[in-house]
Amino acid sequence: METAVFLNNSGIALTEANRPNDAIHLFRKALGIEPENPLLWMNLGIAQQRTGDYEEAIASFEKALDIDSSLAEAWLSIGLIYYEMEEFELCRDCYDWALFYNDKNPKAWNNKGVLFFTEGNYEDARSCFEEAVSLMPHYYDALYNLRDVCRELGDYRAAAEFERALSGISNRNIL
Repeated sequence: METAVFLNNSGIALTEANRPNDAIHLFRKALGIEPENPLLWMNLGIAQQRTGDYEEAIASFEKALDIDSSLAEAWLSIGLIYYEMEEFELCRDCYDWALFYNDKNPKAWNNKGVLFFTEGNYEDARSCFEEAVSLMPHYYDALYNLRDVCRELGDYRAAAEFERALSGISNRNIL
């Protein structure tokens, strides 16, 4: 008998193997067994996002949030969709909610910094990237972004420091 856990794990594997359409079917089956499991809704949303079906992905992430509003990852996922759609105000709101529920999440700080950087708000971007790095000192993406924002701000000494830090990281940290 297929369990929700088995279906979820299989769906995750298919999503990671770039087969999100196949994964969606498994997540939906798992949700038939455990409809109030917010992580199943999250994983369904991630697979839907991978197919480019942003509307369905947002609906799935929102269902996860209806069950557990404190899921910072759901807020981040919706924020990323809004960022890709260039809906920056909605994106900011989502990142703010993610940080409200977990202000120790380096990915949330980095994503908010990217939003500020995109908007040309380099001082706030730098603060966000610095917070991400303070929480996770070898976070490649945040160090990379911090180096770039320091260059934009004309702080070439700091940019060189972050460049050296980046060269000492052999593998990118994936969050």
